[in-house]
Amino acid sequence: MSRLETAIASGRFVLTAELLTVNTGGLDAVHALFEPYEDFVEAVNATDNTSAHAHASPLAVAIALKQLGMEPIMQLVCRDRNRLALEAEIAGAALHGIENICCLTGDDVTAGDEPEARRVFDLDSIQLVATAEAMRNGTYLSGRKIDPPPRLFIGAVENPQAPPVDYRVDRAWKKVRAGARFLQLQVGFELGPLERFMAEAVATGLAERVAILPSICLVRTAKSLRYIDEHVPGISVPAELTERVERSADPEHECFEIGVELADAARRIPGVRGLHLISFRKEAGIARLCTRLGIPTREERELSGDRPPVVV
Repeated sequence: MSRLETAIASGRFVLTAELLTVNTGGLDAVHALFEPYEDFVEAVNATDNTSAHAHASPLAVAIALKQLGMEPIMQLVCRDRNRLALEAEIAGAALHGIENICCLTGDDVTAGDEPEARRVFDLDSIQLVATAEAMRNGTYLSGRKIDPPPRLFIGAVENPQAPPVDYRVDRAWKKVRAGARFLQLQVGFELGPLERFMAEAVATGLAERVAILPSICLVRTAKSLRYIDEHVPGISVPAELTERVERSADPEHECFEIGVELADAARRIPGVRGLHLISFRKEAGIARLCTRLGIPTREERELSGDRPPVVV
């Protein structure tokens, strides 16, 4: 059982983080990216060509994380591989003891810097979850046996603010029924969509079936907020937040304060089981955020059985 699965099964408050993209530099480069916050998180995402930009493969980065003592969550997107390649990546990860898999459809190639790339989308994210679940139970999609079956802990992503918003919980349910055990939500800079999503998740029993982790993104400038709003698919940033940073005498500090406010509010929403943290700041923003909010280190949470701050 992976450390992430153990933490979720125990009911502890869970933290995961997004590893910034890796292109070169070997193990030292990978370690430098997570070293500032490694004491706080259960696991770290090895991303898969984020925003349709090519980077080191998620399997290679996941193996590097494991070699460095950090538990990986290997992302897989459907945009760049057919079902054979996706199954091979999952089997290859399992050979290296990588259990956590996060399944995504993937941004369209037009979001990236090589828009002439051919889209694949042989499977969608729900079908990819179902594929991983079939492999966990001992078969490829063809029905061919895998003996022994790979140990997998399967997750997915959902976006509470993507239209049609009334369909988001239903879509999350499809992923859970297909085999997802954790959901990392898309970054949000507004609490309203998250609160509405979580209220329905609690009312329908979704929050009891899957660990839901809202994502918090730490940036440094108003320019970053504006870029996210204008260029990152599925994320909007309220104009008043950008204006608040622009008016501030210390924009970097104000951006951090916004992240603290969003994280503190998100973790207190009924049904939330933890947070997924992303930082584009040069300093140790994630560790600083956890310390500011009084979130214990991973080891302290394991020893104390730390629970979410609200009843879920």
